[in-house]
Amino acid sequence: MTNRRQPPRWWAELLVLGLLYGAYSGGRLLARGDVRLAVDHGLAILRVEELLAIDLERPLNRLFTHHAALGIPADFVYASLHYLVTPAVLVWLYRRRPQQYRFARTWLASSTVLGLIGFALVPTCPPRLLDASYGFTDTMARYSAYGWWGGEASAPRGLGGLTNQFAAMPSLHVGWALWCGIALWRHGRRPLVRALGAAYPAVTTLVVMGTANHYFLDAVAGAAVMGAGYLVARALPGSGAPRTVRTAGFHGKSTIVSGGWDTSAGELLPVQRRAAADPAAAADAEAAAADDSAPEDSAAAAR
Repeated sequence: MTNRRQPPRWWAELLVLGLLYGAYSGGRLLARGDVRLAVDHGLAILRVEELLAIDLERPLNRLFTHHAALGIPADFVYASLHYLVTPAVLVWLYRRRPQQYRFARTWLASSTVLGLIGFALVPTCPPRLLDASYGFTDTMARYSAYGWWGGEASAPRGLGGLTNQFAAMPSLHVGWALWCGIALWRHGRRPLVRALGAAYPAVTTLVVMGTANHYFLDAVAGAAVMGAGYLVARALPGSGAPRTVRTAGFHGKSTIVSGGWDTSAGELLPVQRRAAADPAAAADAEAAAADDSAPEDSAAAAR
C-alpha cells in the first residue's frame, strides 16, 4: 500500500495565504518607526555603500530620472509585479508542481515573517525620501501622472497612509522576486520559463534601486532573508522539505552485497546479468557460451 501525501486543499491554502498577506500588510503599518531613526538608518546604509563604492542606486536613479522610457516602465514594474507574479507562481506550483508546492509556500511565509521582523527592528528611510541634497529623485512621484500611484511608494494615489514608507530594509520586493525566480528555474521545464526565472529577480533589483525605493544593501538583505527563510522552512516539521536519503556504507556507496550482479532463472554466472545491459557485451557472452558448449556437443556426438 502506498503512502502518498495528500495535496493541500485549495480553500485552506487561500485562507493561509490571506492570513499571511494580512500579517504582511498589518506588520508594515505597525512597524512604522520613528522618522528621525529611519532617516539615520538610511544615511548609515548610504555611508557604508559610499565607503565600499557600491552605491549603485545613484547612477541607476539618475538614468531612470533622465530617461522616461526607462523610468515609467520601471515604476509600473515596481507598483504591480510584486503583487501579481508572486501569487501567480504560487498558483502555478499548486496546480503543476503539487509535490514542491508545500515547501515553497512554507519557505515564502517564513521569509516574509523574517522580513517583517527586519522592518520592526530597523525602520529605514528609502533614498527617495532623503533630502534632495543627497541627489535622489522619486521617480514614482515624477511620473505619477502615468500610473495609479502618487508620491507615496507603490500605494494607489491618496492611500499612502495605508503603507509603511520606512519598510526599506530588507527589500521584500527583491526577496519575493528571488523566490519566484528560483521556483521557475528549478521547476520549470521549458527554456523560456527558466529564462524568465533568471531574469525576474535581476530586473526587480535594478528597478527597486533605479526608482530610489531601496539601497543596494536592502536588496542584499532581501536575498539574505530568503536564504534564512529557506533554512527555517527546512527545519519546520511537516513543511514538505525535500529529504536526502543516504544509505549506510563506505563513503555513501551502495551496500547491496551483490552490487547488481544478481542471477535469475536459467543463468549460471552473475556476469550474464551485467552483460545483458550492454549489447556488445551480450554478444561476447553468447559467443563465449557457444564456445564452452562446443566440446560437450562433440563428446555427446561421439558417444
